[in-house]
Amino acid sequence: MRKELISDATLVSSYMKGDESSLEVLIKRHKQRIYSFIYSKVYDRDVAEDVFQDTFIKVIRTLKLGKYNEEGKFLPWVMRISHNLVIDHFRKSNRMPKFQNSGDFSIFSVLSDTSLNAEKAIIKEQVEEDVRRLIEELPDDQKEVLVMRMYQDMSFKEISERTGVSINTALGRMRYALINMRKVIEKHNIILTN
Repeated sequence: MRKELISDATLVSSYMKGDESSLEVLIKRHKQRIYSFIYSKVYDRDVAEDVFQDTFIKVIRTLKLGKYNEEGKFLPWVMRISHNLVIDHFRKSNRMPKFQNSGDFSIFSVLSDTSLNAEKAIIKEQVEEDVRRLIEELPDDQKEVLVMRMYQDMSFKEISERTGVSINTALGRMRYALINMRKVIEKHNIILTN
């Protein structure tokens, strides 16, 4: 009963200091959410169980090596690991396109393969989520200009009029937003591929 009140950050810290039972509490606390998330992507209990196991193997390795530094954001960190492992699963299992062998080869049977589209959708979703997270880390003035330019398709003249700053200031904010995003990408080794 007492363990439920302990924060994830405290449990992670205890585990890293050698208290094995702390990890058990973390797994029990988040198992349902993580497993459900994985299952919602792969729709296969065996695969979901494998990815779940692989997720916690990776979590344990990272914690044992002392490389965890997510500042109390344990669940989002684990969810990101599981999502990346789901993508890895799709990449491995769908490397060769499947098509019905009717004797006549048709490129259209390969192009319409829905499993490849599912993989692309998951990768696209992950990239979009990573980009949203990067944008959230920007200072407000840079975030405002970037959102107007990239998501609302506004010209720098329109951005200038809307924000009440010169076009050069709007351009500068956009430039700094991109520089800052690049720094965060390099710092966290984020890979944005689609």
